[in-house]
Amino acid sequence: MSRIGRAPITVPAGVTVTVDASNTVTVKGKLGTLTQTFKPEMKIALEGETLTVTRPNDEKENRALHGLTRTLLSNMVIGVTEGYAKKLEIVGVGYKAEKKGKQLVLSLGYSHPIYFEEENGITFELPDNTTIIVKGIDKQVVGEIAAQIREKRPPEPYLGKGVKYAGEKIRRKAGKTGK
Repeated sequence: MSRIGRAPITVPAGVTVTVDASNTVTVKGKLGTLTQTFKPEMKIALEGETLTVTRPNDEKENRALHGLTRTLLSNMVIGVTEGYAKKLEIVGVGYKAEKKGKQLVLSLGYSHPIYFEEENGITFELPDNTTIIVKGIDKQVVGEIAAQIREKRPPEPYLGKGVKYAGEKIRRKAGKTGK
């Protein structure tokens, strides 16, 4: 039995969870609403303040879906209560980020600026011009947008210039050696 799948999810106060007959789960909290449809094989039950996920048998696919379903439900509950955030750092001379209205404008050494719009419940915060915080209630969308920003100028191994996640270690190379 899946250790992750067996663990019950505690629903905090102020969060409402509804489960339809078609296994569509809607989670409403102070930060917003998330809806997702799960496979009909997984049985999602709400008893009081706990959500539980059970599987019908021990087939390989059902074992894999058991832990996945429980983790996705847990991420939905955490998302509407606390939200998710990814912090990015910009390293390099002349590389910077600024916010114009609901747009994130990146200057990353190209001949043109790069724009990102705030959409799908995603917001950008800029404590300074070299730090970007991507915030939202959907963990997958926050990670996707952060990865798209990093993709525009990934850190290079010689000088470490580029966009990197906070706390990410860049493997550095020595470069050319003198005579």
